[in-house]
Amino acid sequence: MRISMKTDYSVRAMIDLALHYGQGPQQSRDIAARQRVPEAYLDQLLTTLRKAGLIRSVRGPQGGHSLARAPVDVTLGEVVEAVEGPFVPIGCMDDAENCELGPTCAQREVWREVRHAVSEILARVSIDDMARRQVRGFEEARYYI
Repeated sequence: MRISMKTDYSVRAMIDLALHYGQGPQQSRDIAARQRVPEAYLDQLLTTLRKAGLIRSVRGPQGGHSLARAPVDVTLGEVVEAVEGPFVPIGCMDDAENCELGPTCAQREVWREVRHAVSEILARVSIDDMARRQVRGFEEARYYI
């Protein structure tokens, strides 16, 4: 399984907004530059995140984007679901009637466990946790002996 570029860039944007939480709206060009994300693509993702209720956007010269809730109250799972939809490792999980093997399929049970484990992790990791990890990574990278 791979995390899509869409999810990667969306999480980067959310971490950036968490790092600037309470500092007013952040312009997309600044977020794009700091997170090394193409601005045009970022604008599309920010629209998706806004529609999902995760960020607020203000138009105009003093406008920009900010988190709709405190970073500690936004989970990684919410971000992933906003841009990718619900996590379903295999298509027939939510549509058992279209599965040729039906209830005898050994894979379904395993994929259900995978979905549960991934969903559980994504639900317990907040954007604040991610921002703190990023700051810690910067601090460790600057430490020299």
